[in-house]
Amino acid sequence: MRRLIGLVIVTAVAMGAGAAWAQPYPNRPIRLLVSYPPGGAADLVARAVGLPLAARLGQPVVVENRPGSNGNLAGELVAGANPDGYTLLLGPSALFGINPHLYVRMSIDPLRDLAPVASVVANALLLAANPKLGPVDFRDFVEFARRAKPPLFYASIGNGSEHHLAMEMLKQAAGINLTHVPYRGGGPAALGVMSGDVAVMFGGGSVAALVQSGELRGLATSGRRRSRVLPDLPSVSELYPAYEVTLWQGLFAPVGMRPEIVARLRAEVNAVLANADVMDKLVAAGSGDAYITELPEFAARIRADYDRYGKVIADIGLRVE
Repeated sequence: MRRLIGLVIVTAVAMGAGAAWAQPYPNRPIRLLVSYPPGGAADLVARAVGLPLAARLGQPVVVENRPGSNGNLAGELVAGANPDGYTLLLGPSALFGINPHLYVRMSIDPLRDLAPVASVVANALLLAANPKLGPVDFRDFVEFARRAKPPLFYASIGNGSEHHLAMEMLKQAAGINLTHVPYRGGGPAALGVMSGDVAVMFGGGSVAALVQSGELRGLATSGRRRSRVLPDLPSVSELYPAYEVTLWQGLFAPVGMRPEIVARLRAEVNAVLANADVMDKLVAAGSGDAYITELPEFAARIRADYDRYGKVIADIGLRVE
């Protein structure tokens, strides 16, 4: 009798588990963790994509802002979650390309512990200078910086940021010397350039408005292609073909999520990004262009950025405890 009762319990548990697996996905709200505070570019992307994604999935997509350690905190929370498709991460490129090289200790390996689901947006940085500096275009700036004694000062949004490393990579590509002055964020860095305290910076989408108003002088963009907002500016790669810095955000899940859920999410995210209204919102907010890829292409981008940033971080000896 005892064996029979045990058999009944095991059978009931197995049937319950089978029923749970058989339920269509999704059947409850989905958490989407964002690595930065409300109101920033990442948060705007999450909400611009999350609302139409929820409509397509038939369940709410609840955006949760979990800032901390340049994306590490949100990454840790998602990596440790159940891989059932109900806890996802809008992951920034810095978490995968920079943090593993920058931080002495990390509780996760993002490339091993987080699985890519879909690329979402991509954005280049804008090289901008104080209008009174002298150089009128990118080539002039390179020559001006090469001759400058003492070296020109440049701003960034902080040590180890993509904005910081983009300039260090430009220094290497162009053979110029510049002195780094880290600021606490893009706004203070831009004010430093406008006031003349520093000469130049790589900035995000907000810098484009300052270039358009004449408060800063645009010199070049960091991506492979010219900016849709400022198409007259060259990309750095037009002068230095190996150069590229592209910031991106992608959808990630804990490792082990069922392939059919990955495929469903990727298909729905890509459908949202193909919507012209969504793309216009992203561009207008300065959050970047829709970035639609196949998974192998996205995985290759992640690995290439990991290798690229790892080299420059090693070259300049940058580490954070």
